[in-house]
Amino acid sequence: MPKMKTKSSAKKRFKLTGTGKIKRKHAFKSHILTKKSKKRKLALTHDALVHDADMNNVKIMLRLK
Repeated sequence: MPKMKTKSSAKKRFKLTGTGKIKRKHAFKSHILTKKSKKRKLALTHDALVHDADMNNVKIMLRLK
């Protein structure tokens, strides 16, 4: 049986923290930034954590489960 591979898209988008949580980036920060406020763009810069409801799917994509 071959090895289980991680999803390439998931390994580029998610990082595991030291406590086992999964970090992610915010969307909507790549283009069309002129109409977005400075406050909104700054908030989108910071990392966020994956929501509990999505945690199982992300872990399966990263082969952590």
